[in-house]
Amino acid sequence: MMSQTFDLADIKRRMQGAVQALRHDLGSLRTGRASASLVEPITVDAYGAAMPINQVATISVPEPRLISVQVWDRSMVAAVEKALRESDLGLNPQTEGQVIRLRIPEMNEQRRKEMVKVAHKYAEEARIAVRHVRRDGLDLLKKLEKDGEMSQDEHARHADQVQKATDQAVAEVDQALAAKEKEIMQV
Repeated sequence: MMSQTFDLADIKRRMQGAVQALRHDLGSLRTGRASASLVEPITVDAYGAAMPINQVATISVPEPRLISVQVWDRSMVAAVEKALRESDLGLNPQTEGQVIRLRIPEMNEQRRKEMVKVAHKYAEEARIAVRHVRRDGLDLLKKLEKDGEMSQDEHARHADQVQKATDQAVAEVDQALAAKEKEIMQV
């Protein structure tokens, strides 16, 4: 059962959640530059459980086109290397002792365009999530007005606030996408 009160802060928080999820997804997109955020989503089968890579290794970026993964436990090196090799990053891990190096290749024009398409897909998913939150908020307002718990004027005022929050969240999505697109297309 939905609570019978209208909470604009909750609606804004849920919209921001969609924007944050987009920023996280965009952060994991390869741009031709090395970034620790590329490998952070990868999980490793360690000690009988799937663990985030940053819980079994230190990730660093010693050069603009190199990611270094320093595995803490020597017995975990093979598992970390396997997880990196099987990830969808398409990188070829090179292992020396407990250090795994990932060279980031130059991105060609076609690969850049593919990355931009993926970024657009992520942005559209975020916009849809924001619109779902808007719909939930507007549906609640209609119900509250219909049940006599809110006047028509209050409904209109709150609906306007929900739309403003939606517009702001969508603008943030568009800004994040534009920044990522620029980053990807930089040669």
